[in-house]
Amino acid sequence: MCFSKKSITFPSNGVQVAGFLNTPENASKATPALVCVHPGSSCKDQTAGIYAEKFAEFGYVTIVFDASYQGESGGEPRYTEDPSARVEDIRSAVDYLTTLDIVDNDRIGVLGVCAGGGYAANAAMTEKRIKAVGAVACANIGRLYREQNPIQTLEQIGKQRTAEANGAEPMITQWIPNSQEEREEAGIDDIDIKEAIDYYKTPRGQSPNSPNKLKFTSIEKVIAFDAFHLADQLLTQPLQIVVGDVKGSFGSYYDGHELYEKAASQDKDILVLEGVTHYDLYDQPEPVAKAVDKLKDFYKKYL
Repeated sequence: MCFSKKSITFPSNGVQVAGFLNTPENASKATPALVCVHPGSSCKDQTAGIYAEKFAEFGYVTIVFDASYQGESGGEPRYTEDPSARVEDIRSAVDYLTTLDIVDNDRIGVLGVCAGGGYAANAAMTEKRIKAVGAVACANIGRLYREQNPIQTLEQIGKQRTAEANGAEPMITQWIPNSQEEREEAGIDDIDIKEAIDYYKTPRGQSPNSPNKLKFTSIEKVIAFDAFHLADQLLTQPLQIVVGDVKGSFGSYYDGHELYEKAASQDKDILVLEGVTHYDLYDQPEPVAKAVDKLKDFYKKYL
């Protein structure tokens, strides 16, 4: 099915968020819709955008956007990763969809990739306009950062905040090494990091809206965030998780299973794809097709 794609903006807690709206050619007042949520460090032009376009081809109105403070979206300070803002962005995207005559407000779902999957699940706990939750290679970003010397990092952040309060320039760090050579020099030998570099830092997935920059002091917000907190009480919507069984340091295999076990959803499922890595589910044709096939049946049933 053909669809049209246009650039849009919508407000999210005082920030103008930039996104793409994909509209199927046969959209009517009864059209279901999906909010597609990108990974940490990513943008609307990358993997979440791939899934958004595929579901537009299936007849869904889809919206994908750059997180507040990142990409083409507004907000200061730049390159901030703020979980509360990321969740609010999802709520605000739902707000935007409800203003469209073609969208059925009772048939809105969410689909997140990597940290976007964690944010999607977290948003759905208190955003009951979301009727179905899909999470691909989902990761609990807070858990990931809590495994990396969190107390030491928080002490460093405190010192940096003091320095910036006294006139120092904001400290901008990076999400991943900028090259495989840089990774090797750092002594990192992990499949997720290797493939992250291959995805984000080569023509495979590179985008100017995903510059591998992260405001260091914003990491304090990430460390304190648990994407799955209260999922056993509040995540009641139907849930479909897709992960690969090749395990890397980002932990999506384990996070996917934790979310599956914890969610209060009566209707939930986890699909584990054999021989598939975290980043295979970003853009590789066969794994993405398997994920999409599973999610297509899921959203057809629940939206």
